[in-house]
Amino acid sequence: MDGEKLFGILNDGSEIKEYKLFNGNGAQINIINYGAIVKNIIVKDRNNRFDDIVLGYDTLEGYLNDKTFQGAVAGRYANRIKGGKFDLDGTVYQLEQNEGKNHLHGGSEGFFKKIWKAEPVESNKGKSIKLTYLSKDGEAGYPGNLKVTVTYTLTENDELIIVYEGISDKTTLFNPTQHSYFNLSGDFAKNIENHLLMINAENYTPVDEESITTGEIVPVENTPFDFRQIKEIGKDINADHPQLKIGKGYDHNWVLNGYDGSLKSAALLIDPESGRKMEVMTDMPGLQFYSGNHLNPEAQGKKGTPMNFRTGLCLETQFFPDSPNKKNFPQAILQAGVKFKSTTVYRFTVD
Repeated sequence: MDGEKLFGILNDGSEIKEYKLFNGNGAQINIINYGAIVKNIIVKDRNNRFDDIVLGYDTLEGYLNDKTFQGAVAGRYANRIKGGKFDLDGTVYQLEQNEGKNHLHGGSEGFFKKIWKAEPVESNKGKSIKLTYLSKDGEAGYPGNLKVTVTYTLTENDELIIVYEGISDKTTLFNPTQHSYFNLSGDFAKNIENHLLMINAENYTPVDEESITTGEIVPVENTPFDFRQIKEIGKDINADHPQLKIGKGYDHNWVLNGYDGSLKSAALLIDPESGRKMEVMTDMPGLQFYSGNHLNPEAQGKKGTPMNFRTGLCLETQFFPDSPNKKNFPQAILQAGVKFKSTTVYRFTVD
C-alpha cells in the first residue's frame, strides 16, 4: 500500500480513508474503506495514456447517496434471493426485501454501506490492502457472526487480484462479489455498446419478470446471450428477445464452462478505440454481466459527468442468483467454522 489520505468524514465522526496502490508500470488503484469500494483503476491505453476506467464519484457524499453499488463489495449474498427467503438446515430465514419483494446484494445496508478496517499487507505478488468486516448474527436477517476479509493486490503485470475470505460461527450464506462499473475508454460520457465481449460460457440462467432466476440452465446458442466468440455488446443488446426486455438489456448470470473451483478465464472485454483489454479470471461458477441499464443520469459521477444509460458495465463473479432456492445450482452455503476463500482477477493489457 503506497499511501493513505482522508477521503471524508461521516456524520458520526468516522473517518473514511482512501488508499493508493501502484506499480512500476504506472498503473494505480484507489480503494476506500467505506464499502471496500474500488474508487479508481487507472491503466494505460495503446498510446501510453493513463485513464481511470471505473465509474464512481469524486466525493464521499456521492458514494453515501449512491444506489447502484458503484465499485463496492456486495454481500453477504450478491445478486437476488426470491422473496428474501431461504431454508437452511430446516430453518426458514427472512431477509430484508430491498428490491420489491426480493433481496438484493445483502440488503439496503449490505457490505457496500459498511466501514471496513483497512491494513497494508505484504505480498510477493504486489502492493496489497486487506479490508476486514464483522457481519453480526442477524444482520439483514442472515444467521451467524461472519468475519469477512477482502484483499486487493495490484501486481506488476497490471492485475487486480481480489481474494475473498469468510468464516462464520453458524452455517450461513456467503456470496460476495465486486461491483465496479467498467468503461475501458476512460471517457464516461461514452456508452459501452461498442466494447467487445467474450464470455466463456455455453449456458446462462434466464429470469422471470422480477429478474429472479427460473431455475433453468439454457444454451446460449442462437440467442443474444451467445458471447462464446467475441462480439460487440451493442450487436444484440436491443434484440426482440423477452429476456432482454425484462432488464432493459443484459442483467443475467452466465454458467461458466468447466467449473471445478480452480481459477479459470471467464471473460474478455476490449475497447477497440483505446486498445485496452481486460481479462476476468475466477474460481466461481457464475458471471453476472450487467450492461448498466439502470444508471441514473441525475447522479453526477467523476468530474461532474452524468451516469447515463449504459456508460459502464459490470462483470461480477458469483454463485448463481437465488441459488438457496434452486437446489440444482451450485450452493453458496458456508458451514459453521469452515473457511471460505475465493479469488477473482481482472488483468489489464493493451492491444
